[in-house]
Amino acid sequence: MTRHDAPSAAELAQLEDGVLERLALDWRASASRGEKQAYGVAHMLEVELRRRVRGRRAEQQPPPPASAPRPWWQFWQARRAPGVPRSP
Repeated sequence: MTRHDAPSAAELAQLEDGVLERLALDWRASASRGEKQAYGVAHMLEVELRRRVRGRRAEQQPPPPASAPRPWWQFWQARRAPGVPRSP
């Protein structure tokens, strides 16, 4: 991948996260200096970086706790705080 062309999908897949982050920062800096073609490349690199980070975070999170099933006929009853009387 040269400095003036966008990386292909295969090249993106082979890049390590640190290199990808550095490239995204470099291209974003070029875009902020006014290079019109750098905007698209910077965006593509940032999207790939966010996709990788999002995937890693999803793997690290524990599954949500299972809640006790409620009877289907009581779906309209809200759970009340203890000690709060029912309204007639």
